[in-house]
Amino acid sequence: MELARSPLALPFPDMPPIAGVTLRVARAHYKEWDRADLTFIEVDAGTALAGVFTQSACASTEVEMGREQVKSGSARALIVNAGNSNAFTGYRGREAVEEIMAQVGGALDCDPSAVLVSSTGVIGVPLPKDKAREGVAAAITAQPCGWEDAAKAITTTDTFAKGAHASAMIGDTRVELCGIIKGSGMIAPDMATMLGYIFTDARVAPDFLQELLAQANAQTFSCITVDGDTSTSDTVLAFATGKADHAAITGWDSPGADALAAALYDVTRNLAQLVVRDGEGATKFITVRVLGAVSDESARRVGLAIANSPLVKTAIAGEDANWGRVVMAVGKAGEPADRDKLSIAFGGVWAARDGVPVDDYDETPVAEHLKGQEIDLAVELGMGTGRASVWTCDLTHGYISINADYRS
Repeated sequence: MELARSPLALPFPDMPPIAGVTLRVARAHYKEWDRADLTFIEVDAGTALAGVFTQSACASTEVEMGREQVKSGSARALIVNAGNSNAFTGYRGREAVEEIMAQVGGALDCDPSAVLVSSTGVIGVPLPKDKAREGVAAAITAQPCGWEDAAKAITTTDTFAKGAHASAMIGDTRVELCGIIKGSGMIAPDMATMLGYIFTDARVAPDFLQELLAQANAQTFSCITVDGDTSTSDTVLAFATGKADHAAITGWDSPGADALAAALYDVTRNLAQLVVRDGEGATKFITVRVLGAVSDESARRVGLAIANSPLVKTAIAGEDANWGRVVMAVGKAGEPADRDKLSIAFGGVWAARDGVPVDDYDETPVAEHLKGQEIDLAVELGMGTGRASVWTCDLTHGYISINADYRS
């Protein structure tokens, strides 16, 4: 099914090459589409590795193996298959992954365990070994490509390629960070979201890279939702080639650690928001800001309860400032809240304050705000100083159409 480009799509940014990273794509024919669907990314020896993965109890073989692989702290290559998630496929799925790892390991003369594999697409169908073998062989000999081609090759129901770039100064040295991601449905992450990959030429100790990625993830990828469903294959990996000329960053006391953390946050936030902008059937990008919670984590949970509510999402799709549905969502979140302290605003206009409707509330500017594509919803709990921002999209009939036909 050909999907129209999301009305919330952003153009693919200009992204520089990363020293020590080579991108290639090929067509493995995992589905009947006229496009590359296998991505091969080679990284130089000595590249540091970090990763966060889905918390799903039904995780794919690729996720299970990836969790073990990141413990080594190093990598040499990444293979991403699009069109087949290889999840819920038992020993046949694992054999397919092991064959890919061995094939790439042989080509790069490295241990197969240094080859990471991700797959995305339909659940319950084993990855075809013959197609994988031929696709990998084609990718290994393909000409290097750019970030946008690599981003397009990892997509499934995405309607646009997604990438983000940031830089940081480590002393007198400028380091670059580039990331690509795919995802538009089955998005309600618990540790990561769909498939995302970030590369930098910074010199970073693997343990600290893992700490940085986990922190950035908690503030970005774990703060988005499209439909409340967590994928079996959610993966975010970070690779640091160490090609930049600066002293290694080993902890928060290292020069440049804060700058690198800020740049990584920028990349992960932008990637996370791009996934929401491509939410299946989405017409509005919604920022839910929760203030005055007992903690930041409590604020995040309240925000996700609001953002995951079909009633809230459909009201916004219909451009209806139904703040009663927001009250409902706050109440069901399971977090400390007090009806008589609760305040709700749309587009900066308070509709309810301290548990009651605002006396002189004028819905005209709110109605105008809801006609736009960028929606701001604020909730003040009045319970403490905790705060969080969560990003989501509206729920339209387009979501039903896409997912009713997903396997066709």
